[in-house]
Amino acid sequence: MKKLLGIGLLLALIAGGIGYFMYNKPHQNMENAKADVVLDARELFTAFEANETEANQKYLDKVVKVSGLVKEVSTDEEGNVSVTLESGSEMFGVICQMDNLTQHDKTDFKPGEQVTFKGICTGMLMDVVLVRCVLV
Repeated sequence: MKKLLGIGLLLALIAGGIGYFMYNKPHQNMENAKADVVLDARELFTAFEANETEANQKYLDKVVKVSGLVKEVSTDEEGNVSVTLESGSEMFGVICQMDNLTQHDKTDFKPGEQVTFKGICTGMLMDVVLVRCVLV
């Protein structure tokens, strides 16, 4: 019985150590992250629109470097900036949510401006969404 209790305690300590490490794991520095995929916003949107399952396999949770024209810029109540890039669709686009862990030199983008962002692709809701984006 004591042996079983000792093994259980050891496993609990190991699990606690792993949990603590994962909780305190530093975030990936997006400015220094290497892009897994480089493409145009229209190409990215078209890939998801044509076959979302296949696009998820290619782009989901990968660092994507995307270029395009600014369609719209919005700031939420917490000050987080999101830039929507033209996708060729009237209603939808590629949303690049700026990384709030990074100090940005520029956050005032104008519609029609050509930009390139690097961020993590989280898939398509109605728009294709990239999070933790930084301007390249």
